[in-house]
Amino acid sequence: MRLELDIALPAERLQAVYRGQANRVLLTSRDGRRVSLPAHHLRPFIGHAGVYGSFVLEFSAEGELLSLRRQD
Repeated sequence: MRLELDIALPAERLQAVYRGQANRVLLTSRDGRRVSLPAHHLRPFIGHAGVYGSFVLEFSAEGELLSLRRQD
């Protein structure tokens, strides 16, 4: 299965992850489905301003994350 996500997480919101106060990020896909994603999957995409961009999330029928990649 595949979901398209537009992520706009400013660095201030990610501070809770770095402080250990949160370990998941709640996102909404383009088709309206809500996704609770372990925050560590966003680490490769974090910049000084936070995480911004369009992403593709692929997962198995059992809900196992297969890949998360930035969409060009």
